[in-house]
Amino acid sequence: MTLETKPFDIAEYMQNPEEIRAYLQEVLDTGDDSDFIHALSTAARAMGMTEVAQKAGVTRASLYKSLAEGGNPRFSTISKVTKALGFKLAVA
Repeated sequence: MTLETKPFDIAEYMQNPEEIRAYLQEVLDTGDDSDFIHALSTAARAMGMTEVAQKAGVTRASLYKSLAEGGNPRFSTISKVTKALGFKLAVA
């Protein structure tokens, strides 16, 4: 008997903006730049990539490419995506 598994995707479990905010904050507190870009991608998928892309004023394909592993999004893209998710970047 074989056990079937599937990859874990946290985006499937984030149910509301507060959970997404907490996830992004934790990654900011404990991760590095690439971790935060990955977290933005995960948050965008949780909220709906198409909706986030429209709110950010970029194409869905462009958003996927910018936030993909090895992607190098401009700060303006990160800022737009953060705002599209309903959050703002802050310095503390």
